[in-house]
Amino acid sequence: MTRPRIGLALGSGSARGWAHIGVLDALTDAGIEPDIICGSSIGSLVGGAYVAGQFTALREWAEAATWRDVVGLLDVRLTGGGLISGELIVGFLHRLGMTGLIEDYPKPYAAIATNLVTGREVWLQRGPIHDAVRASISIPGILSPVRVNDELLADGGLSNPVPVSVCRALGAEVTIAVNLNGDLLGRRFKAQPDSQAPIASPHDPHEFVSRLLNQLPAGLREEASKIAPRLLQKGSSTPGYFNVLANSINIMEDYITRARLAGDPPHVLLVPRLGHIGLMEYNRAKESIAEGRLCVEQAMPMLKRLL
Repeated sequence: MTRPRIGLALGSGSARGWAHIGVLDALTDAGIEPDIICGSSIGSLVGGAYVAGQFTALREWAEAATWRDVVGLLDVRLTGGGLISGELIVGFLHRLGMTGLIEDYPKPYAAIATNLVTGREVWLQRGPIHDAVRASISIPGILSPVRVNDELLADGGLSNPVPVSVCRALGAEVTIAVNLNGDLLGRRFKAQPDSQAPIASPHDPHEFVSRLLNQLPAGLREEASKIAPRLLQKGSSTPGYFNVLANSINIMEDYITRARLAGDPPHVLLVPRLGHIGLMEYNRAKESIAEGRLCVEQAMPMLKRLL
């Protein structure tokens, strides 16, 4: 008997997506090799690195990345439909070696994006892999949408946050899915007494704010500088700008994910506990990777029965 074809659906979730690295590491250690990889948003990046043979390089970069390294990839612009233009991210993908054509890789792969005009999901299965990843990770309000094949594309999490359906369509007989957003809601924005108001953490992105201010006209820069320290910091009763943006995206993707998985459930659903990882905290890879590994270890009895 031959084993069933395994499809791995890697979900959206911004910085929490480093957990996908731990999932893939643990599956490899257990001798479980996915035959089909589909990814939405950050899942497209990790899955793309895997099929392109650059998985180890991505893991090494993620584990060593500091906040300064992350900020170094953010080319802030106030035009183009997002705060970040994404050219430096494309350069990072090139340096990582993710430059080949999707159709030339040995494993079937699809990056999920969303057509910003029609709202439909788009499966990117051909062409340069860095173009597909760049489209799939275009988080609304942060990373500018991009044109691929005459379509204006945004983040795949807007339409299919955990692409189980795509894995099945590409021939998967057993599907393993990773949902990064399963424990996020209800854990943020709780009011605290003024005496307990949080102070700036070591991860507060002051460099990001500085880059943003430098893009403003001189007349606006002085006024904006007065409110910049409060842009990302949460007060005693009201959240900061990026907190609101992050939780809005979390709410949207949680509802979409529940609806999609109810209609097309995977055989195994992995839900890493990552509510403590912020939207842009890509410098906390080791925590996310460890949680990804733990999820696979806990699901191993079910995986063994299926495979």
